[in-house]
Parts: sequence; structure tokens; C-alpha cells
Amino acid sequence: MQNRNPFCWVKKQMARSIYVSVSIMIYVLSQVSISNAYPIFAQKGYENPRETTGRIVCANCHLANKPVEIEVPQAVLPDTVFEAIVRIPYDMQLKQVLSNGKKGGLNVGAVLILPEGFELAPTDRISPELKEKIGNFVFSELSSQ
Repeated sequence: MQNRNPFCWVKKQMARSIYVSVSIMIYVLSQVSISNAYPIFAQKGYENPRETTGRIVCANCHLANKPVEIEVPQAVLPDTVFEAIVRIPYDMQLKQVLSNGKKGGLNVGAVLILPEGFELAPTDRISPELKEKIGNFVFSELSSQ
């Protein structure tokens, strides 16, 4: 006489449901989503780029720490447009994953905190030579206040 397990079909159904669940979980976890995190959110969230501890607010998201070289004039007369040169030496061969999932160049930037009373020059006051030097670099105020 044959010995039949009455719960055999239950075991098969459980095995199938576990297999389907694991397959769905692997599918969901392997999908690449487009990133929606941009520095503009940090710019709108802080009126002062320096926290009370002295730390710059960009360090809340950006963990890299690189040495920076800066060239600024020793003295500036009022109502004068001057040039500040910021250099961040890094390996140009390094790549990062972009928001579309492809590899691209690193996003490298700096925060330049100007003393009280200083502001970015309006575009009509910037000389053509300086505009050519600037190229496609983007400058913006951290906060409108």
C-alpha cells in the first residue's frame, strides 16, 4: 500500500509562492531609478552656508574632502570687479554614475564665502576677456537673503 502525504500539495504551493516572491524581489531591487537629488535643494534649505560649528552645509551630503588652491587679490577697492581663482586638483580620469545610470565626469565644485558687503558682479560689468575665461562655469548665490 502506498503512503501518501496529505500535505504534499501545500508544500508545492509554498515552494512556488516563495519562488515567485523572491523573483519579484530581485526584479524590484535590480531596477535603476533616476536620481532626483540636486544641490538646488541645499541652496534653498540654508540661508547661511556655514553652520554654527563652522562646518560648511555641503558636507551634509558631499563626503569628499580635497585640498583647494585659491588666488584672490590682497586688497580690493569699492565697486571693483575682481577675479577669484579656485583650483581643485583631482584625477580627471575618475568617473561617477550619473542620474541616467551612465558613467560621466565628476561633479566638482566649491563654495566661496565672500566677506560682508561683497557680492557677485552683474553680467554687464564682467569684461569679455573674463567671460571667455569663465566659459560654462556656473555661479550662484547660496541664498537670496
